[in-house]
Amino acid sequence: MKPFKFSKKNREYIKWDKNHKEVRIFPKVKTVQEPPAQVQIEADENTAQGVYSNLAVVSNTETEFVFNFAFLAPGRPNSTVLTRIISSDIHARRFCAALRENIKNYEARFGPIKD
Repeated sequence: MKPFKFSKKNREYIKWDKNHKEVRIFPKVKTVQEPPAQVQIEADENTAQGVYSNLAVVSNTETEFVFNFAFLAPGRPNSTVLTRIISSDIHARRFCAALRENIKNYEARFGPIKD
């Protein structure tokens, strides 16, 4: 007769016959997560100056997000895109989480941002 086997969590149950059963317990394996690697980012002089933007338009496809940043001058009805960032969906989510965390820290330090 073939034994009847099944597993549940860290145990394996084996029924050899009507009168003989066996339970094997396996130790739980703890996975060690390494801390994320530190990334050093450098910027050339022009990039380090930055670009001021007071208008952002966000659009998306199934696989990516497009962030268009522009400056809309007072009294002018149109603007030109100054910077476009195209990002994958997972990086857009991470960007959103980082922005949310930074806004929370900013408001804790300087007070709520007015709408």
